[in-house]
Amino acid sequence: MKSGFIAITGRPNAGKSTLLNRIVGEKVAITSSKPQTTRTKILGVKTGEDYQLVLIDTPGIHKPHNKLGRRMEKYIYTATQDIDALLYVIDCNIKDDELELEAASLAGLKASNVPVILAVNKIDTVQKLRLLPILDKLKGIYDFSDIVPISAKNDENLDELFEKLKEFLPEGPKFFPDDTITDQPERQIVAEYIREKALRLLNREVPHGIAVEIERMKLRNNGTYEILAAIYCEKQSHKGIIIGKGGEKLKKIGSFARTDIEKFLNAKVYLELWVRVKEDWRNRENFISDIGFE
Repeated sequence: MKSGFIAITGRPNAGKSTLLNRIVGEKVAITSSKPQTTRTKILGVKTGEDYQLVLIDTPGIHKPHNKLGRRMEKYIYTATQDIDALLYVIDCNIKDDELELEAASLAGLKASNVPVILAVNKIDTVQKLRLLPILDKLKGIYDFSDIVPISAKNDENLDELFEKLKEFLPEGPKFFPDDTITDQPERQIVAEYIREKALRLLNREVPHGIAVEIERMKLRNNGTYEILAAIYCEKQSHKGIIIGKGGEKLKKIGSFARTDIEKFLNAKVYLELWVRVKEDWRNRENFISDIGFE
């Protein structure tokens, strides 16, 4: 039996969470085209007959500008301690002037002192002839244990990557029961589904300033879940954008989120959303902790 922990890290928008979901085979982390979608570390567990791979998804490596950002930076640090290997994800569309940023990010991870596997993601977006020069450039920024070009979106080369990851697992017992796919509580997953839909439907300036808190989640006698959730934003003007004209935007967020939540809970869901203003909440330590960032 082989088992171990591998952290997934990299800069924002590289496709880390999509890759986690594909490997685990279930949606355990939300995804969007907006940077810094992932705000905490998320465990995804893949179990087979002779292995258990525990993947730790982390926020994108970035320069923090508030207390939430500094806490996200701390999550990256803690996730890369006491692991067996590190999976670093890079978008293959990287520009030459961004190579230095990637090299700096990798240098900051050297203290982990573990093998680093590079996943060059989104190869479905470039011509194959362009890929080889890109791989050659990436080889020069770090001494990677292995480099695997992939498309997490299209499942291209994911089997090869998965076999590579298993090679770095030491012998040992399972850490979780066979049916475990994540360590997140149900309420947190539900909150993240709502935030994901908001990220996809809202304007660019709003998403970083929103958070979702599940205020009530109750299973009724008829098997239906009653869920009351608050979407927090930092400005009164953002509240109007989130609600939309005649409440249409908020209704769409709720409708799209309900579909995912019902699939996850395998039950009918009554979902009620409210929008509340909490000015500068990303710099309020107590509030950040209260809404689940521990």
